[in-house]
Amino acid sequence: MAYDFDLLTIGAGSGGVAGSRRAASYGPRVGIIEEGRIGGTCVLRGCVPKKLLIYGVDIADTLADAAGFGWSIDGASLDWAKLVAAKDAELDRLHGIYISMLDKAGVKRIEGRGVLVDAHTVQVGEQRFTAERIMIATGGWPTLPDVPGKELAITSNEALDLKSLPERIVIFGAGYIAVEFAGIFRAAGCAVDLVFRGDQVLRGFDGEVRTHLMESLAARGINLLAGRTITGITEEGAARRVTLSDGSVILAGQVMFATGRAPNTKGLGLEAVGVETGAHGEILVDSWSRTSVPGIYAVGDVTNRFNLTPVAIAEARAVAETLYYNNPMSVFENVVPSAVFSRPEVGTVGLSEEAALAAGHTLDIYTTRFRPMKNTISGRGERTFMKLVVDQPTQRVLGAHMVGPDSAEIIQGLAVALTCGATKQQFDRTIGLHPSASEEFVTMRDKRA
Repeated sequence: MAYDFDLLTIGAGSGGVAGSRRAASYGPRVGIIEEGRIGGTCVLRGCVPKKLLIYGVDIADTLADAAGFGWSIDGASLDWAKLVAAKDAELDRLHGIYISMLDKAGVKRIEGRGVLVDAHTVQVGEQRFTAERIMIATGGWPTLPDVPGKELAITSNEALDLKSLPERIVIFGAGYIAVEFAGIFRAAGCAVDLVFRGDQVLRGFDGEVRTHLMESLAARGINLLAGRTITGITEEGAARRVTLSDGSVILAGQVMFATGRAPNTKGLGLEAVGVETGAHGEILVDSWSRTSVPGIYAVGDVTNRFNLTPVAIAEARAVAETLYYNNPMSVFENVVPSAVFSRPEVGTVGLSEEAALAAGHTLDIYTTRFRPMKNTISGRGERTFMKLVVDQPTQRVLGAHMVGPDSAEIIQGLAVALTCGATKQQFDRTIGLHPSASEEFVTMRDKRA
């Protein structure tokens, strides 16, 4: 059968674009379908715009610390609308770059919503396109809990585009997005109430990391309301009246739900074609990103395996390498670094202490807490936390965790060491870079009791 394409990708986010470009570079005819703007969640509604806002509000820390270093800065203020406009201009630039990259790679762009008709056909509006293979990379989308008045709340999508700041905002959630936006809005001058069902933020992270971050968030003035949920939202003038499960009420200018993201699979025609999905709508795949239907692949957040942009890119490129370059690749996701751009930042790679124990390891644990050098003169009391999780019999470092400035930058380097199977003795033999926070990872000598 003569197909229109060798590979047809549904979804032009980071994974879809990376995999399509890589496949096209090896000669196949590749098309990509997108109903919104090219770039996807990370570039347009997630990592990039969020990080740009964080850069903007981080200047508040610099201003607060300046006096300790002899600076007098009077009259400084944040023009939030100007910051958002600058962020939007950068997103427009990146959107254009993504289009240019696809065009230069020879990938045909198709605008509209792609719906599977069969294992080799996708409907886009009134048109049908056929392909030998199809790759689904439609990502995820914010979910809203079934709370009365939920239509009065915003999600991270809308939070990134607020033209003005509320005096007070209630954020419901305890994951990446919740703690990151809590930090953004607090640094920008808002009163922030962080409401969450459990007793700590960042479920799934190392327990000591969670505890240290909670203490730091509270010290920065974020009101932590653990063990509660939002049971209703109503309008009260221009404000939102938020009722919590303990009966208390908060009046706020905005309410934000950050209660998770679901795989973006509704309306794709998966059921009709026979593509198996899981309990949360995620597309089920094997280690080669193959779905239950031969010739159909899925990568990235739509599979709900490891929802990080670099993983989606690696998975999509692995599909292209396997299919079109005779270079079979499967992404190993056991050593994947990640960062939470909270204030302070969290960086982590490998296993938490809890996960390592659950996997049957006998452990040596090394931790340190210290006041960074910059904080001594500035007068800031915030402390940095670092932790190494070590397999006792082999002395292999299973996990490295950090809460503090530059955590993401430091953990990326340690991810190389963990990927190579570094041992604690090799960490010990490494000369520290002084004076730096990162040297603490190679100078920890005493095991935690």
